[in-house]
Amino acid sequence: MSGTLTDQTAALAAAVWSALHQVRDPELDEAVTELGFVAECRVSDSGEAVVRLHLPTYFCAPNFAFLMVADTFDAVAAVPGVRRTEVVLEDHFASDAINGGIAARAGFVQSFDGQAVAELGELRADFLRKAVMAGTDRVCRPLLSAGITADELAGLTLGDIAASADRERLRSRRAELGLPSGDGDPLLVDPVTGAAIGAHALPLHLRRAQTTRVSVDANAGVCRGLLRERYRTTEEKGR
Repeated sequence: MSGTLTDQTAALAAAVWSALHQVRDPELDEAVTELGFVAECRVSDSGEAVVRLHLPTYFCAPNFAFLMVADTFDAVAAVPGVRRTEVVLEDHFASDAINGGIAARAGFVQSFDGQAVAELGELRADFLRKAVMAGTDRVCRPLLSAGITADELAGLTLGDIAASADRERLRSRRAELGLPSGDGDPLLVDPVTGAAIGAHALPLHLRRAQTTRVSVDANAGVCRGLLRERYRTTEEKGR
């Protein structure tokens, strides 16, 4: 019985980790697991899941942090077999407000009473629009390098593009925004309205997409470096 329980706990821990892999930094559009933001993930035999998060700096924006902690709680709590969820943000100037608010299932405004004036839905949508633009560059740049013309690119649908992680990532972000995301939908759409981008508007659209992707990738690199430096051990810093 003990061995079976241990196997069940291991399976539950794997399911929790898989759920965490779906939680993204909203600005960087990368999984918190890949970014190294998960400091600890512990699952007990009784189905209690405890996740501890840490971020690159003590002063990371509290709205970004709140989104990640809330999304982490929701993802872990939804895993079948998890009976109790605790998510703790460590080493952050707003940890108390964020952790208390998430534990109470309060929104951002209530958690930061007197300091916040709106919930974070529009901020999340803004980041998703950036993710769509960055994803557009990741998908289109290889096609342009291969010699496809602007007119040809403007006429492509999502289904015309060879299956890849980048294509599915772009499709997923568009779907989250309620934008056209089926195989027959245009590859190039406005991230706000969902309208197809014609050949005449393509050069500006692609420049915006490239600029957005470069900015996101650069920020991700900076965050990884800051996190690595912040949590290096004393022995490592002495080398």
